[in-house]
Amino acid sequence: MLSTEQLSTVLEATQEVAKRVGAFIRKERQHFDVGRVEHKGFNDLVSYVDKEAERQIVDSLSQILPEAGFITEEGTRSTKGEVYNWVIDPLDGTTNFVHGIPVFAVSIALMEKDELVLGVVYEVNRHECFYAKKGGGAFCNDTRIKVSAAPDLSASLVSTGFPYYNFDLIDRYLNSMKMLMQKTHGLRRMGSAAVDLCYVASGRTEGFFEYNLNSYDVAAGALIVLEAGGAVTDFAGGNDFVFGRRIVASNGKIHGDFLSILDEFWK
Repeated sequence: MLSTEQLSTVLEATQEVAKRVGAFIRKERQHFDVGRVEHKGFNDLVSYVDKEAERQIVDSLSQILPEAGFITEEGTRSTKGEVYNWVIDPLDGTTNFVHGIPVFAVSIALMEKDELVLGVVYEVNRHECFYAKKGGGAFCNDTRIKVSAAPDLSASLVSTGFPYYNFDLIDRYLNSMKMLMQKTHGLRRMGSAAVDLCYVASGRTEGFFEYNLNSYDVAAGALIVLEAGGAVTDFAGGNDFVFGRRIVASNGKIHGDFLSILDEFWK
């Protein structure tokens, strides 16, 4: 197992990887060729930038922690490690990237068996590096961050993500939105779950929820929220939020009421 000091060293090196790959993504966006976009599925876009970014990340992380396995979005490497596994989204917010909307990020998490121990999210356009290690607090560009102190939903801004395929549960989703619109300052849709989670962690929003997400969308951001003093659960209030495809994050103070609204429509 990694000691606290070793984990700190790995975290520092991981930040550098995220920033370096983020610079590559930012440069490619300047002359991006939309004609080179591929479709993994309906409305599920991928580009050569995603694939090359992931290759660079995997190559670098393999040198930092050779014994670790990988869970990757683009399948660059999918060998599982016995103890440690990297969970990687090389470009969270690909659709934003393709259309030139400046909200997308590199997301890298490290799991020790079933536990999140390290998370880095580098928001490419604002040059914001959010990061955390288990038990060490959460930071953005070396400044400690904390969740908002807003006491209830009526003082809260909530973010979410819209489904772009698998619309079977869309009515539940829209009904949840209707209720939250009436009980909060409003809803926002950034287009990157990793960024959404970091905005909860830094107190810019009070809550985030979404369904049908993958582990690599949420793993890093979830740890950052927890280390910033927030709460993260699945829709039922349990801990199956990394692989369970349903996640709720908040400043903690609104979490119970937030879950109650979701429970009304997601039983």
